[in-house]
Amino acid sequence: MANRIKDLREDRDMRQSDLAAAVGIDQRTISNYETGKTNPDSDALIRLANFFGVSIDYLVCRIPIDYSDTNGRDALIEKIKKELDRLK
Repeated sequence: MANRIKDLREDRDMRQSDLAAAVGIDQRTISNYETGKTNPDSDALIRLANFFGVSIDYLVCRIPIDYSDTNGRDALIEKIKKELDRLK
């Protein structure tokens, strides 16, 4: 989960302090999430998922891509179709 939060933040060219201000979580706490020292509680997970526009399942690495992202979902479907065609 630590890398997922950091990756999402960096994809948006944000500093930890920017994210902290945007979601109302202390910058040191964001740092602890990103280094794996602590894990977000349910309130923090909701705030982060809402801010990044991803599912909590994606944020906590329960799924490999964010299925709410139609581009990511469509890309995965195409990849699976090509693999199935290859196996025929």
